[in-house]
Amino acid sequence: MKPHAPVLASALVLVCAPVALAATGSGAVTQPSRATAAGYREAGIFTSAGKPRDLLLHPDSKKLYVASDDRPETPEVNESGLHVLDPKTGTVRGTVSQMPGPTGASSRRAAHRLVAPLPGDGVVFGYPLRGIGTAEEGDAAASGAWITGATVTDLGPGLAPGTVLAAQGPVLSEAAVDGAVIGRSLTLEGGDSFAVDPVRKAVWFADTGNRRLYKVDAVTLTVAATVELPPGDGFAGFVEVDPRTGAVWVGLDNSVVVHDPAGRRIGALSGPDLPRAARFDEATGQAFVVWQDSGDPAQAGSDGNGSLAVYRTADLTEAAKPTVLPGNHAQLGAASLAVQPGGEVVWVGGPAQATITRLERSAPADPSPDPSTDPSTGPSPGPSPDPSAAPSTGPSNGPTPGSSSGPSRPSEPSESSLSPVPAGSTSGPAPAPAGGPAPGDGGSAADGSGAPALRASAHGSLAASGVAVLALAGTAAALVAAGWVLVRIRRGTVEPG
Repeated sequence: MKPHAPVLASALVLVCAPVALAATGSGAVTQPSRATAAGYREAGIFTSAGKPRDLLLHPDSKKLYVASDDRPETPEVNESGLHVLDPKTGTVRGTVSQMPGPTGASSRRAAHRLVAPLPGDGVVFGYPLRGIGTAEEGDAAASGAWITGATVTDLGPGLAPGTVLAAQGPVLSEAAVDGAVIGRSLTLEGGDSFAVDPVRKAVWFADTGNRRLYKVDAVTLTVAATVELPPGDGFAGFVEVDPRTGAVWVGLDNSVVVHDPAGRRIGALSGPDLPRAARFDEATGQAFVVWQDSGDPAQAGSDGNGSLAVYRTADLTEAAKPTVLPGNHAQLGAASLAVQPGGEVVWVGGPAQATITRLERSAPADPSPDPSTDPSTGPSPGPSPDPSAAPSTGPSNGPTPGSSSGPSRPSEPSESSLSPVPAGSTSGPAPAPAGGPAPGDGGSAADGSGAPALRASAHGSLAASGVAVLALAGTAAALVAAGWVLVRIRRGTVEPG
């Protein structure tokens, strides 16, 4: 939208545009709310990689790695294994299906967990029941070994080079990738899944049965704090750490609870479906969450469809309209998710349909401010914690300050979704065009120029009793009861004419 700007006497500019109007008697000027950007559009459905269990976009080779099970409806072919796809077309570049068993003999096996990328290309991955393997495109068979003990319930990257962390139920162990030899271990009261924060050297271990979250010091492998989760009887959907802020996100029943790096609860997201996968994009400060339908027609509100929601990690508000994921339900397994740096492209795995949906952003991103570098650009996600409070928090029996509602039902999206501007903020995103250039697969800029989407910022504001004020991106027009006031724009300031 281009505002009309007639020039008066070569120096005076009067700008009129359809912007938010604020009229107060106290001298305060209300800032316009930040509009939720358009969401994502389906750009392809891949059916070439079996039943997806986990996804990873390799940061160096840009290949899409898929850990998969076999599809029982295709008895003529076994599709289990580690697949390497072209991330744009879904074409299979290679499949590694031969993996060592407990005796060292290789056979065809499924892959369930993608742990970390290897330098250049390839991944560290986990396969049933206790296998830890490595492979890349072109390998005839994976290298790997089985760790001793019970079935592995979760895997994550270790802090030391060449190591992984493994959960075998409530037992958390550090093991070497080469040979799968267990070193240190810690036995917790319960749980079976975790997330690693390598920056802050912490492991967050979820004990859903006891409704607890343990913060483990990854250096000493000891419990540093115990955090109470909200009461309930459902299952945990995921545990993930935002690498930008260190906040830990836990998918729990029909909500996502968020805690800061010290374990204090800072907010919650709720929705009608089940949160089953989450990923973060550091470039935009956004969190991507897949909400899966229960897939149970007997449950109220179940329609068989899931959704992809995007949130600003700084304040837990929606950054994009939820996108419908037809047929993505939890009856045959949890969804999986991969996000291209910059968030232009997202891939969502649907086990129920044995598909991977490629989604492309339909409008430039609205990057979230980084509160760690400039607190004035946006609020912290929730109330300021009491410095004297202990890291542990008790169960919450309702919404907490800073919490937000989950995605609306995607079947009936609203024409616009608005979230409030943080108090004291003077900026908001520039309106995004509905049809921009098609996103690529390697860049991180929302507009393809290498720069984030620009924001309009007011250079000044005017207010007085009985005065209506219009403000837009460094230009101002004031209409007073006595007549017109012309304003002069000079070096980013507004001076009376």
